[in-house]
Amino acid sequence: MTMGQNRKAESGITVYIDPGLEEIVPGFLENRRRDVQTVETALGQNDFNTICVIGHRMRGDGGGYGFDAISTIGEGMEQAAARQDTEAIRRHLNNLVDFLARITVVYRR
Repeated sequence: MTMGQNRKAESGITVYIDPGLEEIVPGFLENRRRDVQTVETALGQNDFNTICVIGHRMRGDGGGYGFDAISTIGEGMEQAAARQDTEAIRRHLNNLVDFLARITVVYRR
């Protein structure tokens, strides 16, 4: 077990999700991982509009899938993009990366 895996085990985040979402949640989370790369690229190009759109989508979709933290991160990212605040965008992006690395999904039966 590596140090990163130990950290995940010690500080993991468990999210309980409705079993009706079991088929679509993995794709939702994979899309958020892709969003990380898209936001990184957009930051390098000062493309705040793209970041704003991604943040807005995350804000709206997160709670519907049972991930309130993603909604909160998305809202912060959207607001930071509107202000063109690259430091705040990076903070929210790091929060998303951290959340995705530590999350364990449990489907309520």
